[in-house]
Amino acid sequence: MIIITGATGELGSRIVDRLLERVPPETVGVSVRDPARAQTLADRGVRVRAGDFTEPETLGHAFEGADRVLVISASIRGDAAVGANLAAVDAAVTAGAGRILYTSHQASAADSLFAPQAVHAATEQHLARLTVPTTALRNGFYANTLAFQLDGALTTGTVAAPADGPVSWTAHDDLAEAAAILLAAEHPGDGVTAPLTAAEALDLEQVAAELSALTGRTITRTVVDDEEWLASVIEHGMPAPAAEFTLGLYRAARRGEFDVVDPALGELLGRPPLPVAATLRRLLG
Repeated sequence: MIIITGATGELGSRIVDRLLERVPPETVGVSVRDPARAQTLADRGVRVRAGDFTEPETLGHAFEGADRVLVISASIRGDAAVGANLAAVDAAVTAGAGRILYTSHQASAADSLFAPQAVHAATEQHLARLTVPTTALRNGFYANTLAFQLDGALTTGTVAAPADGPVSWTAHDDLAEAAAILLAAEHPGDGVTAPLTAAEALDLEQVAAELSALTGRTITRTVVDDEEWLASVIEHGMPAPAAEFTLGLYRAARRGEFDVVDPALGELLGRPPLPVAATLRRLLG
């Protein structure tokens, strides 16, 4: 049985859908915090069980009978995220899984300026120490993150943010399909994958140009000083820790951490990855 965690989330739900195009539903199980939210999957024949990374004692039942487990990285911050990921990985080992897959990131690094990348690096290191075969999916930066920019850009006509750099904005749909292909593959590959990214990396000035083309409006890019930006978003209600966390994204981008593109995703999909315009179009409705 193939077990997928976080199957009601934005990425996990897409992965399950794509996997069900490839394997029978009775061979798929999901581990979710709230089984009620996965009722539609249960109706399709998928095994649904409660499991929470922060309550490791729940994972044994959730992973029971697993041949493969896909651990979708915990959506929490700091050291707690590392602990949660490792708890899920270890539970998969204990459950007897023959392979563990993990949604890592193209910029995974212990010294990254964006905190989640250190979490991915620590989880990858743990995976590398296991005797069980593992695959870490080095996903490109989620293009859906651009939703954070849209309201302000459409209201003011400018993308106002700290200095940034090119980012390989990659569509959830592409990454979900890639994960499903690897989950269903006889030999998905060991260790970390090549970067699974879109075909180009764009900075926010280029994103603003894409928005202009899609909306028929002139959307410009305004660079805001880091401290000025922090003060502004906190004043408008963003908690200070969240603001500092987000600022790390811009700092990492301008250091070039996300300026990586690779043909691996397109080769795996057998088609070109979706461009950022496709995600922007969907976000715009």
